[in-house]
Amino acid sequence: MAGEGSRRWKRVLVGVLSVVLLLCGAGVALGTWAWTGTVVDTTGKVDFVNRLAVPPLAESRIDAQGRRVFDLRAQTGERDLGQGGRTRTWGYNGDYLGPTLRAKRGEEVLVNVVNGLDRPTSVHWHGMHLPAVMDGGPHQMVRPGATWSPHWTVNQPAATLWYHPHPHGETEEHVYRGLAGMFILDDEPASALALPRRYGVDDIPVIVQDRGFDSNGQFDDGHSLLGGVGILGDTLLVNGTVGPYLDVTTERIRLRLLNGSNARSYDFGFADGRGFALIGTDGGLLASPHQTGRIRLSPGERAEIVVTMRPAERVVLRSFPPNVGDDLFGRFSGGDDSFDVLELRAAGSLAPAPEVPSRLVPIDRLDPATAATTRRFQLSDRKINGKAMDPERIDFAVTRDTTEIWEITKQDGTPHSLHVHDVQFQVLSVDGREPPPELRGWKDTVLVTLNRPIQIIARFADYADPNIPYMFHCHLLYHEDQGMMGQFVVVNPGQSPGRPPSHGHHG
Repeated sequence: MAGEGSRRWKRVLVGVLSVVLLLCGAGVALGTWAWTGTVVDTTGKVDFVNRLAVPPLAESRIDAQGRRVFDLRAQTGERDLGQGGRTRTWGYNGDYLGPTLRAKRGEEVLVNVVNGLDRPTSVHWHGMHLPAVMDGGPHQMVRPGATWSPHWTVNQPAATLWYHPHPHGETEEHVYRGLAGMFILDDEPASALALPRRYGVDDIPVIVQDRGFDSNGQFDDGHSLLGGVGILGDTLLVNGTVGPYLDVTTERIRLRLLNGSNARSYDFGFADGRGFALIGTDGGLLASPHQTGRIRLSPGERAEIVVTMRPAERVVLRSFPPNVGDDLFGRFSGGDDSFDVLELRAAGSLAPAPEVPSRLVPIDRLDPATAATTRRFQLSDRKINGKAMDPERIDFAVTRDTTEIWEITKQDGTPHSLHVHDVQFQVLSVDGREPPPELRGWKDTVLVTLNRPIQIIARFADYADPNIPYMFHCHLLYHEDQGMMGQFVVVNPGQSPGRPPSHGHHG
């Protein structure tokens, strides 16, 4: 009997060990699948068969008060995105994305925003210096069927800005469905430079967005399981075009790159390794061109580059693995992914174009010694400084016409891209060191990676309102929607912050 019991115990032990080994093997297999199966690589696999769509310049008119007036309507639509049918989309004045707004420094602009959707939305003027009540944040919602008509005077350098919705908790969905567009500003110093400037000919908007699709050809808004960053798609749309090519007719071409994706970062370069001139970032032109072969853009960031072409050649704009942080799980945030983005096709003969000027525009450096205060922001777990966004809470007040230093760090395993409303800032340091050339111009959005504190400096001029706040937030839209956002007001000297308005709607 004792021998039979011993044998029975051994059989149970062997069975348990077998199950443990089986589970361990399954875990290893699952881990291997997760590690190797999450990488997206479309290099050499894209058929560039569709001519790149160039968003039209928005029509405008001058009203009786001398204001340049634009009309934007958010609406539903559908578009063939190569998924075997038509994909349901949202757009401004069309089925996907919106027209390019263009204005000059010194002009007063007015935009009539009509909400043709069945739910409230808003339009934020990303990168624009303007009164908080015109900013288009979550406190300026537009009801279905209503019209919102913000107006302001353009008072900042020539730059590539953009516009997109900013509804609290729903920004990710509204942008993913297609609501976004470019807003180009011009000024006299930039217009005097020998740079490509014919829109749609040698000066091209390039709005890059990743999208996923379900089996029915509709947008798949499922989140990556391990990355924690939100939606990572495996198909690129450029200006809403899949597999795009661009016919080039000039020796040099200016590409205005906008990372319009919800969560994905890109490291743009060319497949043949050629260099290019980086001439501008978020808030305008650099002091001098930076010759480089790569430019990394996190969600919301922009870059203007000038590329030199030779007759009859073809070259592919590519996104290389963007290195979104030095943590182990960067690949689950898209850090190891590669994409072929856009094919440039040069004509047999190209119109001559001058060399890029060695000097662009002067940039007045903000002096850290003049800063009124230094604020510190820790990004972690969908919160800033341990707090989630509360629309009823003003986090701090900035005194008008003062300069501040902000120090930004992150303490979790996902990338973050910090965007500050109203101002263009300058990067003082990255990890205690002088910033690289691509971060020495005007910026409104910056990628924050692990253990690399970033110091920025900004001057908060012109506009004060104790009640209507500006936002500061992570521009990975899932993080923003989850609460990684705060609010500040700009007040006059001696003024106290008031109380934000309730989450009301216009109209």
